[in-house]
This record gives sequence, C-alpha cells and structure tokens, in this order.
Amino acid sequence: MSRWNQIAPFAPFSREKFRQLVIAGKAPQPIKLSERCTAYQNRELHKFFADPVNYRAAVNLVAIGAKP
Repeated sequence: MSRWNQIAPFAPFSREKFRQLVIAGKAPQPIKLSERCTAYQNRELHKFFADPVNYRAAVNLVAIGAKP
C-alpha cells in the first residue's frame, strides 16, 4: 500500500490529475484506511505506471454496494 506522497515522485502529473483519472476509472481506485488516510495497492500502481494509457481500474463490487 502506498500513499500519494510516496507515489508523487514517480507520477508525471499532479495529484488533482491523478484524482480525475481515478474518478474516470483510468487509475487505481484508492482504499480508505481511515477518515483522513487513503492508500493505493502497489500491484495496481505498477500496472498503471507500466501502461497508463491503456490501464482500466477493476470494478470493486463491494465498494459500490453490489453483492458478489
């Protein structure tokens, strides 16, 4: 798990642009660890940085309230 300040040195864009990509499903979805702490799965970050143009975030059924 990595937080934004650990990702930032490798990201070719700003925090706001990364947030926009997350909302669009084109970047890894964050995991809320607490009210003020959000992190990203390293496995998904590696996939994203390997091919950011073609990356698509997996749909998290639990996060949207669907039953698997």
